Amino acid sequence: MRFFEAMRYARSNTTDTAFGSRREGFAMIPLEDALACVDRVLGDRRVARETVPVRQAAGRFLAVDQHSKLDLPPFDKAAMDGYAIATDDVRGEYRVAGIVAAGQPGMSALGPDEALKVMTGAPVPHGATRVIMVEQAVERDGRVRFENASAAKNICRQAEDVAVGQTILRAGSRLEPLHIANLIGCGISEVQVARPVRVAIIATGDEIVSSAAELGPGKIMNTNGPLLAGLARTFGLSVISETSVPDDESKLAAAMQRGLAEADVVVLTGGVSAGDYDFVPDVIADCNLEIHFSRVAVKPGKPTVFASGKNEVLFGLPGNPVAVYLTFHLFVLRATARLSGGDYEPREVKLRLAADFARRATVRTEYAPGRITPEGCVETLKYHGSAHLAALMEADGFLVVPRGVETLKAGAEVTFAMLGIGDG
Repeated sequence: MRFFEAMRYARSNTTDTAFGSRREGFAMIPLEDALACVDRVLGDRRVARETVPVRQAAGRFLAVDQHSKLDLPPFDKAAMDGYAIATDDVRGEYRVAGIVAAGQPGMSALGPDEALKVMTGAPVPHGATRVIMVEQAVERDGRVRFENASAAKNICRQAEDVAVGQTILRAGSRLEPLHIANLIGCGISEVQVARPVRVAIIATGDEIVSSAAELGPGKIMNTNGPLLAGLARTFGLSVISETSVPDDESKLAAAMQRGLAEADVVVLTGGVSAGDYDFVPDVIADCNLEIHFSRVAVKPGKPTVFASGKNEVLFGLPGNPVAVYLTFHLFVLRATARLSGGDYEPREVKLRLAADFARRATVRTEYAPGRITPEGCVETLKYHGSAHLAALMEADGFLVVPRGVETLKAGAEVTFAMLGIGDG
């Protein structure tokens, strides 16, 4: 039985409410249930691992815990320019035993009446108790005395930051530049990571064209394909193909089957609603994939489809570009992170609302484009709906309005999802 025939049958034989149906997958489900479904279905599915130089691992997910091979600092070192002494009782004059710059081996020990001039980062002698700032010293004729010396020790002790064997990063961490720098600093030159998740992108619709020369009555530019490809690459995914197909079942089936054979995840956009030319759910069923949900209580993005087979993962995203942007962050990044052995949660912060917000329908969780004001409040943007892609260029993220909430008053604490901001 084809998808829409099955859906019509299910609706004629069940009580179908906004959040419940005897036929799981046909009713609109809450966002949190849809996210949990992605986690549950993917379970312990993982892409293969590979070992790469740590310098080339940015954006990749660690496959195993990483432990430091070095103490940091590797030796007792001067925290600033000054004079190292081996006593806490600063009095009289000291003979300047020498000078050591960063990178030099230094001296083994100091006598009680000796001081060693050291530069920031230079090793201090064994037994040195403090480094007195050069600004508090007067040196003349090979001797130094100190005036108003502070009690600060000014010595960075060996292993006070990191000790050999200490866990630096856990498996599942997505490597950012700071992680790379810390791993290198700890003597780690190679890491085992998940290989990049391979993604095939398919934009559907008779109306979309790839160049302005093809524009005509009823035609629009294909923005969803390039948007998804750019987002995928930003998050370290491997885009193996980006294609567009018309509203033709056979052509869609061929593109989908090709994508499923070559990619870890297929991401389609458009054709997922219940219109006469929305063939995606039928073709998914013909490819022997199980559809886990097809409607989610999220605005924009209700007609989002998630399906899988033994090794296949497929998302059918809506056709409007703002919904594509949102559902890619909510669902596709969650799935690809899980396949890589990690987790993805959109970065959310609590802020105050700049002005009242109201809506009529409350059955869905709504994501309203917004920006952060200079005062640190959330301000929603002028927004014409989920086709208004240009609005996102002014956005810092989305105001998250929970389902069941009709109004939010100015000054209320709200959740702001900074999708695409600081998480790429």
